[in-house]
Amino acid sequence: MLTRLDLRGFDADPSVALTRVDAATDSIAGPVADILATVRIRGDEALRDFTRRFDGVDIDDLRVHRDELQSALDACDPALVVALEFARDQILAYHESQREHEAHHERMGVHVRELILPVERAGCYVPGGRAAYPSTVLMTTIPAKVAGVPAVALCTPPGPDGAPPVATLAAAAIAGVDEVYRVGGAHAIGALAFGTESIERVDVVVGPGNVWVNEAKRQVVGEVGIDALAGPSELVVVADATTNPRLVAADLLAQAEHGPGGHVVVVTWHESVADAVDTELAAMLASAPRRDDAEQTLIAGGRSVIVDSPEQALDVANAIAPEHLQLMCADPDRLIMLVRHAGAVFVGPWSPAVIGDYVAGTNHVLPTGAAARHQSALRVADFQKHVHVVTVDRAALDRIGPFATTIADAEGLAAHAAALRIREPGR
Repeated sequence: MLTRLDLRGFDADPSVALTRVDAATDSIAGPVADILATVRIRGDEALRDFTRRFDGVDIDDLRVHRDELQSALDACDPALVVALEFARDQILAYHESQREHEAHHERMGVHVRELILPVERAGCYVPGGRAAYPSTVLMTTIPAKVAGVPAVALCTPPGPDGAPPVATLAAAAIAGVDEVYRVGGAHAIGALAFGTESIERVDVVVGPGNVWVNEAKRQVVGEVGIDALAGPSELVVVADATTNPRLVAADLLAQAEHGPGGHVVVVTWHESVADAVDTELAAMLASAPRRDDAEQTLIAGGRSVIVDSPEQALDVANAIAPEHLQLMCADPDRLIMLVRHAGAVFVGPWSPAVIGDYVAGTNHVLPTGAAARHQSALRVADFQKHVHVVTVDRAALDRIGPFATTIADAEGLAAHAAALRIREPGR
């Protein structure tokens, strides 16, 4: 079931033996650039044309209005509303703990304080197509609200009836999203970045999407800020002989059902565990509702890695730098100290990655494609700017100014030096 890789006795960097199956974007860079250019020039007209072309639906009013959000909330399964409200409260509480306080620093008479300011407008993208993602509505918009962003706009693709899924709109109502638009794909990213007649441009665009959405986000960097280029789902499970293979198989299948392009990996120092996981996974896949999507992921990106020790298992996990890392072994706390690269870590058998997808309170917009080597989960700071405020009095400038003048002279910037010398005593 899972491609087997035996690294026992392998002393080199594990990344040498590990290969990734990543979606190629070179072939779509040109078409995405054309879409963005068209949106920039033709605005709403382009959005309607692309929606007709890609979503197969004609839309007149691009905006989903407040009464439609309320209607969706009223039509939503009451149990789902309760669950979404619980998730909202969990996510809100965790992200409120990320609030930063403005710092103040003083040295040699130089006073520096830092203003933490929200961006004026944030754009959140929530994908559609294969499924509805009300959880992603909460994950992207709530941190923006906590950051103090005055206007949060949401773009999500319309369904065949011209409206986004009821659950998605209900989540937008629960989160208090300011603006919702029935537009998806690369053209939605262009609308958020450049603005159209109906959609005012934003300062930051966040949220996951397919390769077209990611390529569009990559191309609009500079016009707007982005969070990251979130790709297909990834999970690495570190397991030992104490681990229940049914739980491992269930967790691998949960991430695999997101569809092609993902990576699901079990790393163990017990070959019997890998065998048992294969058996359980095959049985679960046979009756999985999203079998085709999961099977494609397992064939292209599923593997079991056999190693010599827990330490080597963490070397493998760090080399993969996965979106989700589960430590399902006898002493997971010991292994936490060895984690260097992961989007989020889930500890023990009762902490599956899917709990982080929904109600742990942490964000499920996580770095993928080994970006966990240098990026973090979506957080409140992604919607804020840090502005330095510097105050220097005359006495302090007399003390430190000569050092700056010397450096300016060395750089050949005469006007810089002059701006300092003109403030020297006696000038």
